[in-house]
Amino acid sequence: MSLSGKVAVVTGGGSGIGLGIAKSLAEAGCRVVIAGRSEEKLKKAAETFSENPPLVIACDVSDREASRQLIERTTSELGPIDFLVNSAGINVAKRKMVDLDPADFDRIMAINTTGFFNILHAVLPGMRAKQDGLIFNVSSIAGKRALPLAGAAYAASKFATTALGTEIGTEEAGNGIRITNIYPGEANTPLLDDRPVEVPADVKAKMVHPEDIGAMVTAIARLPAHVVVPELIIKPLYQEYL
Repeated sequence: MSLSGKVAVVTGGGSGIGLGIAKSLAEAGCRVVIAGRSEEKLKKAAETFSENPPLVIACDVSDREASRQLIERTTSELGPIDFLVNSAGINVAKRKMVDLDPADFDRIMAINTTGFFNILHAVLPGMRAKQDGLIFNVSSIAGKRALPLAGAAYAASKFATTALGTEIGTEEAGNGIRITNIYPGEANTPLLDDRPVEVPADVKAKMVHPEDIGAMVTAIARLPAHVVVPELIIKPLYQEYL
């Protein structure tokens, strides 16, 4: 299926996996909105697009009203939304339970989980109205397997977004809405900056890269509307998945 002229909203689109997906969709012909908390960061990211530059909209997904306004403005300026990519997410360096600040737990849940709900709640009415839509929920392998490396709060937030994506995908199938939960393994993104121990460059090179996930998302987006890919696990060759 041609993606030319399709409208895509990508949260967390200023860097990492979100930016990789946004660029891939733009190269395929989509009209893309990249959203994130920092407008300056988004503008710098937009300058890296080789073609089909995105619309930049600052939005903190943990703010329900801001999330509603993001979807409303996109629809007003570009038209009905065909694809939504939920890629906004954070983690912290002090992530083990013994070190975890309750305020950091709340912040991680607010962005990674409640933020996902907020955007979904805003976008679903429009997709129901046209009986069509595809949503990519960027979870994590830590959203299927509790990994000490991810930390308690991050794992909890990603398990929750996994459940939301699976449940809502089942509920909305009759409305022509498909949800793909994506479970990246170790990925070379700015989230690595929050690792307790610095990651060497040679290890980063072997990780999943944002453009790898972007290629997969674009391929799934080209599938006909009568099929859905419920789950996509993508990990480095070296990483175990047991």
